[in-house]
Amino acid sequence: MNNKIAKSGGDKYIPFNERTSDESVVYFTRDLSPEGLKKIYEKVNDNIDGKIAIKLHTGEPHGPNIIPSEWIKDFIKDECPDATIIETNTYYEGDRYTTEQHRKTLEINGWNFCPVDIIDENGTIDLPIENGKWFDHMTLGKNIVNYDSLVVLTHFKGHTMGGFGGSNKNIGIGCADGRIGKAMIHTYPGEDQWSISEENFMERMVESTKATVDHFKNKITFVNVMRNMSVSCDCEGVNAAPVVTPNVGILASRDICALDTACIDLIYAMTPEENHDIVERIETRHGLRQLSYMHELGMGNTKYKLIDIDNNKEITQKEAVSNLKPFNE
Repeated sequence: MNNKIAKSGGDKYIPFNERTSDESVVYFTRDLSPEGLKKIYEKVNDNIDGKIAIKLHTGEPHGPNIIPSEWIKDFIKDECPDATIIETNTYYEGDRYTTEQHRKTLEINGWNFCPVDIIDENGTIDLPIENGKWFDHMTLGKNIVNYDSLVVLTHFKGHTMGGFGGSNKNIGIGCADGRIGKAMIHTYPGEDQWSISEENFMERMVESTKATVDHFKNKITFVNVMRNMSVSCDCEGVNAAPVVTPNVGILASRDICALDTACIDLIYAMTPEENHDIVERIETRHGLRQLSYMHELGMGNTKYKLIDIDNNKEITQKEAVSNLKPFNE
């Protein structure tokens, strides 16, 4: 194992032209609708076959900012009719802490149109992490290995611990089981439940994600929905901070690092009035270490071509966020 010191710099944004990286492809649409979701998914769904799992955040009861269940119902019907939504129980006590509580919350939020597998309901499995600094394995819900392909469908937003929650958070925290795996990421043994923070937390979360990404190999794909972007995670439900950041669109890639990086780049390309709250959340939590550590672990690139599928052309980050409407206007 490496010397266990987290690298600093998670509070410093590195502009696109200052990065050293190969380039991946990230697709972009302004069409925030079920049709937009289906259209962009079709750009990144090669090899997604067999028994398909969809990892998304199904939310706390009546959570106002999650991807609408009606969108997902329409998406599954047209794109992967036999798919199963997967989730895990939470590390904190609340309405998704036990499987029984979680099932009630799923019903409240309308996730009743397809199977939902709480993958840690019947135990855990340890998947290996190659070249990890903190871990050589991550403990996940054991049912994750029952699937051939994984669609990581993420509501991109802020996050109380991570600064932001993209695809990395969705599977790094969201596939770790609710008792062992999440404790490995969040808690120093014998200390407060949320004792691990900033770069130490980001690096552990990324290593957890790597276990899932490496397991699925070329049968995993990533979609981020930049809509209703509170600085709060969907774990906070109706108590989430009010949304002030404008809606942007939907992005997708086969490269998890490039995708989350592109979403961050679009945030930073906004005007200060538009992005102030979420940038403050990202930088005060040192959340940008998520991106640099994914790149260091060989999980993807921090540079990319941004392809506007509405107009079939490559665009800049500034062009993607030009003329945004204030939220709720």
